[in-house]
Amino acid sequence: MKYFWTIDTEQIQKEFETSFEEGLSREEVRKRQKKYGKNKLQESKSRSTWDILIDQFESLIMALLAAAAITSFLFGESIQGAAIVAVILLTAAIGFFTEIRAVRSMEALRQLSRVKATVRREGNVREVPATELVPGDIIILNGGDIVTADLRLLEANKLQADESALTGESVPVGKSVETLKNEDVPLAERTNMLFKGTAITRGSGVGIVTSTGMDTELGKVTELVEEAEEEITPIEKRMNTLGNKLIWVTIGIAALVSLLGIWRNKEVFLMIETGIALAVAAIPEGLPVVATIALARGMLRMARRNAIINRLGSVETLGATNIIFSDKTGTLTENRMSVTNIILSDANVSIRENSEAESQFRENDKEIDPAQNERLKKALKIGVLCNNAVLGDDEDEDTIGDPMETALLEAGAKAGILRDELLEKMPEEYEEAFDADTKMMATYHKENEHFFVAVKGAAEAVLEVCTGILGEDGETELSDSQKEELNETNRKMAEDGLRILAVAYRITDNVDKDPYRNLIFVALLGLLDPPRDEVKVAIKACHQAGIKVKMVTGDHEITARNVGKSIKLVQDEELNAITGKDLKSADELSKEERKKIFEIPVFARVSPRQKLDLISIHQAEGAIVAMTGDGVNDAPALKKADIGIAMGKRGTQVAVEAADMILKDDAFNTIVTAVEYGRIIFKNIRRFVIFLLSGNVGEVLAVGLASLFGMPLPILPLQILFVNLLLDVFPAMALGIGEGDPHVMKKPPRDHDEAILMNQHWMIIVGYGILIAGSILGALLIGLSLLQIPVAEAVTLSFLTLSFARLFHVFNLRDTESAFFKNEITTNPFVWGAFALCGIFLLAAVYLPGLSDVLKTHHPSPLEWTVIVGMSIIPVIVIQTGKLVMKHFVKR
Repeated sequence: MKYFWTIDTEQIQKEFETSFEEGLSREEVRKRQKKYGKNKLQESKSRSTWDILIDQFESLIMALLAAAAITSFLFGESIQGAAIVAVILLTAAIGFFTEIRAVRSMEALRQLSRVKATVRREGNVREVPATELVPGDIIILNGGDIVTADLRLLEANKLQADESALTGESVPVGKSVETLKNEDVPLAERTNMLFKGTAITRGSGVGIVTSTGMDTELGKVTELVEEAEEEITPIEKRMNTLGNKLIWVTIGIAALVSLLGIWRNKEVFLMIETGIALAVAAIPEGLPVVATIALARGMLRMARRNAIINRLGSVETLGATNIIFSDKTGTLTENRMSVTNIILSDANVSIRENSEAESQFRENDKEIDPAQNERLKKALKIGVLCNNAVLGDDEDEDTIGDPMETALLEAGAKAGILRDELLEKMPEEYEEAFDADTKMMATYHKENEHFFVAVKGAAEAVLEVCTGILGEDGETELSDSQKEELNETNRKMAEDGLRILAVAYRITDNVDKDPYRNLIFVALLGLLDPPRDEVKVAIKACHQAGIKVKMVTGDHEITARNVGKSIKLVQDEELNAITGKDLKSADELSKEERKKIFEIPVFARVSPRQKLDLISIHQAEGAIVAMTGDGVNDAPALKKADIGIAMGKRGTQVAVEAADMILKDDAFNTIVTAVEYGRIIFKNIRRFVIFLLSGNVGEVLAVGLASLFGMPLPILPLQILFVNLLLDVFPAMALGIGEGDPHVMKKPPRDHDEAILMNQHWMIIVGYGILIAGSILGALLIGLSLLQIPVAEAVTLSFLTLSFARLFHVFNLRDTESAFFKNEITTNPFVWGAFALCGIFLLAAVYLPGLSDVLKTHHPSPLEWTVIVGMSIIPVIVIQTGKLVMKHFVKR
């Protein structure tokens, strides 16, 4: 790579064998197009609809279900096989239609190339497609143009560019042709360069193309997006781990029981049928369906709270997040400049945002009326007159213009000084536009027989051309000591993270085109992008929830540090910050340096590659990382993070497509709300998985024990499938979409590698399963021994006992510390809906002709119903009694 910003304008023309006046010849353009190729970004292969569909079948539970279906068909159990196939297809359909994406991030990046460029070739100016540009082309640019390649400027007339999408810089950057000395200048400070994908906001210029296509800075970002591996979400990892365990447990149990039965001289076909029954019983058929629906329900709830989720698994991942990397501009701050301080010759006036007082202007913490303060009024008047922005109303018109100029209009409006009204009294006669060399702007306004010259600009530049100062007693000469004092004030304000403008004026008799002489200094204006009102509360909520919030910004370190302090980014600790130039790559860091970076809360002036490194460093330390962003430069990091969060209002299409979540309101507190929902969803998933597996363990134990002890099968394979389809879906779904624990954000995030089921949960599942199995076998034995009914009727007894035992079991899933009658289960309307629906289906299983024939059930007598209800409620009585006893001991 050549450091084009360090090469002067004459030399760079020689380097590329071109000239400012003539440009390249047609023949030379053709040669270079062959050498460098098209000026377009690399086209990556999109993930096809077919790929998304195939992915839905690539889970271990799906594989085991498919094996059970094939085995059923092979042994002539076509109804059973068809039912299992239906479960597979239903699960795949839900996942497919929820996850499919219409637009890919690379397609969005390529949209930036589909524009034209104004180029000088063979001495003539013409428009050509941007894709045909080559290094050495001479490009002509004006305000509003999109930059279509990386350029070294040869000419700049009051030129400014919006580079926020690429660098994160929050305000337009002034450009010049001045050669820079250092090779290691950060991207955001290469003031003689323009970059592909950015926009010209003001002025005009001419540049020479230095890089095209994938060699541009935008192309490098594209490569990073390609390189950034999209992380598999923790819930997907956990579901795969759980599926793995279930596969081997199921195969082991089915094989063991079948072989033991054959060894005891039981019929081979019967034992194979028993093996299928055990496999079907062990697989929680509803798990993929319910997990998908629970996550989809979470997506819907988050969407209502302005958080759009692109990927199902990301819903739960939010709940495990313990690091949030947040952009500063627009997420932590308002993304608009605001005048906060006005420094007069002997007074400091502050302006309060959203103040309910009569006046928003205060001096020494006392309200003042700007209409009664001539110097303050004049400072605001100059800011309003020397201005090109348009202040729209909130309803019908948008505010248009430079953020700093907009802030000056808003400050004037707070004092009742409106630009339109002021221009009626003082019409503008001439404007000296802002120049990056003078760092000032001036406008001439007709006032009576004279002209009022309003000037604003960088403080040091304005003070240099001032000879007087407006004090309390009027205009006086500006002394060297006063000038030095004001320059010192300017430095201190900059250290506090403020952007500073100085305003001055003079009265003249004509428009002399030289406004910058003999000026009267009026005030220094301090501007700030103020923190959002709700951010401080949201940051505090993150701290209570054990989540670290870190700022990653393209802005200056001082500005970032001060915003961090104002929103209390850290609690009772020094706010450490590091800049991109001091940040080593991830490969170069020692273990101690990695740990230090893990504790730093503010990162300023960082590049896209460094954002990727920061995410990798934190992920290597075991963190679940969420990353916010809005620009092209953020896309690789959004893809690499466990949760990429894009801004919906101001985010580029590239960022939106790379992200897992989009904030419709660009508000940080929406992230906190999404994290809360993520935690609730994980807890709900754990709850319904325990419900599913404890019921299935009960079935496996009942079938296995009956087979080993020579008893009839208490439940037939098709009955098991019916129960699992019914009770593994509706009650489990109700548990999965419950409101959850309202105090979930008062607890720390769970460990990053915490499984859905820990050892204590497996013990609970086995305990619950033993109780359910005991009820099933108890009902079967009562039917055969006490009631002495035929085997087919006794199996109906045990089938219904299993069904109602599992249905009642939903009430056992309340938290131990919750109340017995009013808790998260009994107050969940979906639970009661599922209870009623399942009850109807279970009655249909024995009383509806056709269905009862398929399931081989019989009508129970009143006495048999007494046995069914009595045996099925035993697990509830035992478990609820245990929870009450445990709660009593915990309280003590």
